[in-house]
Amino acid sequence: MSLLSFARVAPLSLALFAASAFAINAGTAAPDFSVSDASGKTVKLSDYKGKFVVLEWTNPECPFVRAQYGAGAMQALQKEAGGKEVVWLSVNSTNKSHGEYKTGAQMSEWMKEKGAAPNAILIDATSDVGRAYAAKTTPHMFVIDPTGKIVYAGAIDDKRNTSQSDRKTANNYVRAALNEATAGKPVSVADTTPYGCSVKY
Repeated sequence: MSLLSFARVAPLSLALFAASAFAINAGTAAPDFSVSDASGKTVKLSDYKGKFVVLEWTNPECPFVRAQYGAGAMQALQKEAGGKEVVWLSVNSTNKSHGEYKTGAQMSEWMKEKGAAPNAILIDATSDVGRAYAAKTTPHMFVIDPTGKIVYAGAIDDKRNTSQSDRKTANNYVRAALNEATAGKPVSVADTTPYGCSVKY
């Protein structure tokens, strides 16, 4: 590669490295975003200021996601969260250029078939929201408090596999974080390492 070519490519390479190396942890202010939901309506995180919000990175093609939904675990947690007036946003950051990309209609149909109960399904077709949160896996979970601060970031639970039966005995980090945070208590386990399929950027 010539020096001129390197000079043109290097800034982009460095930017991509910085984005992939950046991590969003508990205690960080949640990045705001504006993205279309499955019906084409614009959703902004700032619309929910004053409420607890869960962000769930998802992809129906991922075996780890299918294990959660196949066991009914993610849907049960969504409904529990709704009972606490927590806003649940399911985010699909699969890039539109990728073979696993799903349209809003496809995501809505899949969620309906699974009996899911998110407040909205977000179609992050450019992957910008995923990159803003440095989302690594599906699932990758974030809990945001009413002030806009992330109070939990990481894995859905402690059973790092695709077994549906293990979901019944798993320690669900998001459930624990929501129970503590909505009761006004500090989250005892605020950061964990996410596991699952890579987000398809």
